[in-house]
Amino acid sequence: MRFSVNIPNFGEFADARTVASVAAAAEEAGWDGLFLWDHVVHVKSARRTFGDPWMLLTAAALATSRIKLGAMVTPVARRRPHQLARQVSTLDQMSGGRVVFGAGLGAPVEDEFGSFGEPTEPVVLAEMLDEGLDLLDRYWSGEPVNHQGRHYRVDDVTLLPTPVQRPRVPVWVAGYWPNRRPMRRAARWDGVFPLFPSANHGYAPPVGEVRDLVAYLGEHREDGKPFDVVVGGTSPTDPAAARDLVAPLADAGATWWDERRHIDEPGLDELTPILRRIEQGPPSR
Repeated sequence: MRFSVNIPNFGEFADARTVASVAAAAEEAGWDGLFLWDHVVHVKSARRTFGDPWMLLTAAALATSRIKLGAMVTPVARRRPHQLARQVSTLDQMSGGRVVFGAGLGAPVEDEFGSFGEPTEPVVLAEMLDEGLDLLDRYWSGEPVNHQGRHYRVDDVTLLPTPVQRPRVPVWVAGYWPNRRPMRRAARWDGVFPLFPSANHGYAPPVGEVRDLVAYLGEHREDGKPFDVVVGGTSPTDPAAARDLVAPLADAGATWWDERRHIDEPGLDELTPILRRIEQGPPSR
């Protein structure tokens, strides 16, 4: 199992220099990845300060040499696929092939889509996600792309350079389990970033649900290649207690533990508590 740190792209983490310091501290303390949220307003009534995730990740890439980096997760439907492909390729080149691309529908829909006149219908957003992911994969190939789809059109475009990673940057798809459709979508790619109604952000999911999810994904995987399953929460700082939490999840098939603060806990977007937990090191199995 590998271990990542998860932070929002608002509050104190809207500053690229702060994110760079977090990334450097995580690498020094032995973590394997740093993942940022991708929001433009989140809950707009909160009137928070935000940073663009790709600018923040650029700062993180320049401050590190080993850890994986990515946005968890990017709503593909509210970004132009060709621009997104270029941003991810540039970051992968800059980082020496350390990017993971997290994709999902995005939420809260009314605030993050409806506020800007974007589509809000779940079926439309799902169509744009699937069509956009297909385009990203084709753009990253470095081959000419021609496409006439329901939501996007491309006329003989080649985007270079390609990402360092081949055949593409790993794609992890988010969705709520036990909903089957997003899990079948994830099974077509390289990993899953599952959400659980039984365990809100920052709370570890039940082991049995993770085991059921992994079994379902196995039934829908066709190529037998390695596949990442990312679960997370707030782990205890006591090593024995941390092992008791993380080890059963690894045995159930999880490949990453993503350290996250509780969504309803003060300090979610503050540097000091995050940095304190980072410096204590990952909950190694």
